[in-house]
Order: sequence, then C-alpha cells, then structure tokens
Amino acid sequence: MRLFVAGLRKLIRRPATYVTFLLLVLLLALFLIGIGATARQTSAQEGGEIALLFITFPAAYAFVLSFVLGMGGLFAVIYGAAIAGSEWTWGTLKSAVARGESRSRYQLVSFAAITLMLGVALVAAYALGIVLMVIGDTIGGISTAGLSDAETIAALPEHLARGWLTLVEQAALGFAIATLARSQLAGIATGIGVFFAEQFSTLFLPGIVKYLPFHVAGDAVALNDGGSFGGGGGIAAGLEPDTAILLVLGWLIGALVVAAVFTERAEISG
Repeated sequence: MRLFVAGLRKLIRRPATYVTFLLLVLLLALFLIGIGATARQTSAQEGGEIALLFITFPAAYAFVLSFVLGMGGLFAVIYGAAIAGSEWTWGTLKSAVARGESRSRYQLVSFAAITLMLGVALVAAYALGIVLMVIGDTIGGISTAGLSDAETIAALPEHLARGWLTLVEQAALGFAIATLARSQLAGIATGIGVFFAEQFSTLFLPGIVKYLPFHVAGDAVALNDGGSFGGGGGIAAGLEPDTAILLVLGWLIGALVVAAVFTERAEISG
C-alpha cells in the first residue's frame, strides 16, 4: 500500500498526466461540439441522416464513448510508455532498487497506480464528452430528449468497466515497450508506431489482425447489437465481446509479465 500511494503521488505530480488528459479533452471539444453544431448541414447530404442518428441521444452515449476509447487508447499507450520510460531515464527505478525494493514488485505497483489514474480519466473524459455533445446538439438544433433514457444509462457502468479494462491493456503495452527500450522517448515513439501499424495491417491481414491488442480492445466494449465502441470492426470481422475481453486480459497479463521479467534481469546502471 505504501508503494501504491507513493506511486499515485508521483503520477499526480508528473506533467504527462495533465498533458495527456488535456490533449484528449481538447480533441473531444473540437470534435463533439463541431460535429453537433454542423449536423443539420451534414444531414442534408447523401447518407447524412444516418450520421445524424449517431449524435442524437440516446445513441450519442455510445458515439461519445466510442470516440473517448478510440482516441484514449492511443493516449493510454503514450501515457504507459511515458511513465515506464521515465523510471529508467530519470533514475527512479534505480533509487527504489537501492532502497531494497523488489524490482518486479515496484514495476507492477507502479502500473497499478496507472490503472487507477486511467479509470479516473475515463470517467472524467466521458462525462465531459457527454456535456460537450449536448452543447453541440443544442447549437445544431438537435433534440436531446433521449438524454434521460433509463435503459441506456443502466448499461453504462458495464460499458465503462469494459472500456477501462481496454485502456489498461493498451497502457500495459506502452508500459512494456518502454521498459524493454529503457527510454521514455523510444517507448512513446515505438508505442505509437505499433498502434498505427496494427491499424494499417487490417488491409493486409484481416484474419489475423482481429486478435491483435488494439482490435480486441475495440471489440471488447460492444453494444447489444454487436456494434463496437473502439477500434475493432471495419474490414476485419470483429470478435464476440466476451471472447475479446478474454484476449484483452491475455494481452494485459502478457505485457506486464514481460515488463516484470525484463526489469528483474536488466542491468540497472547510470
């Protein structure tokens, strides 16, 4: 518990925590208010009526969460890599080992603190996203009568819990990559590269890509009709949500095991 609390205090003071969240909020504001405000003009175009349905409540609840998780997944990778990489470049891991802390325990507890921060950020970003969507709809003259839909609201805790787990998985990948690189910048750059490489691989390996970490994260948070909230779907046929969530757990545990084993065996110098 002492290490966990110390980890939280460390994350609260780190610029990466605020910069990552503020960038996500900025994108939310630009996208959601913009799309709501221009929805009437968009609906006049071919296929525009379908687009209008997505930003009309209660369907907008899913639309906002889809955007938060889609962009949030990339930011989770960056955040996990930034925190893990800084342990090596700033020498905090070396200091902890010098105090007698277990290497792998220190890394895993540090990541546990990241998971809590991601949960708080997800809830805050989603709540803010709903407010921004309401503002955009109001500007665009779209009814918000479905905002109080009881069935949709009742399903939100499960969707948010699944979404939180997918963000944790993606942060774990960034965390493991930066640990292997032992560098903050190299970890972030490689993590971003892996993220986009998987998206492009859908064009060439649709039968394989659906099992990769970012696609299973998208399929794990799904609507009752099978639509996904995240990055899954598209050319590659998506997995069932329960199957996808098991793969999410597999990728999460695997990434943490890799990070812990490498940290135990790595030479810590400097």
